[in-house]
Amino acid sequence: MNWTPADWELDFSFIRASGPGGQNVNKVSSAVHLRFDIERSSLPPLIKQRLLALSDQRLNNEGVIVIKAQDSRSQEANRADAVARLVDLVQSVAHTPKARKATKPTWGSKQRRLEGKAQRSGIKARRGRVQE
Repeated sequence: MNWTPADWELDFSFIRASGPGGQNVNKVSSAVHLRFDIERSSLPPLIKQRLLALSDQRLNNEGVIVIKAQDSRSQEANRADAVARLVDLVQSVAHTPKARKATKPTWGSKQRRLEGKAQRSGIKARRGRVQE
């Protein structure tokens, strides 16, 4: 799925980044909080449902995804990183895993398993006290 969010769907707020950065860290608000409201978005209903079902700490009770990006010293780079992480999250939900088909073990694999169990059982049986 090639999805990119529209500008009206994204809400950016800029805060001071935590961590090292010298004197600059106290002056520049370079960290980004990206808020994305799932219900108001232009995503298909199935993907909205899957996003809301996620047990992710970035998803709050109101159905808003909050992503914090502060790796770069540049506000624009942090903004681009936050949007890229949002797109990755949506694409991970959009991918439907292939359904697993139930299979039965083969006759040979059953025999190998039972032989291994019998061998192990014999080893344990010989661990007992020595009888005279």
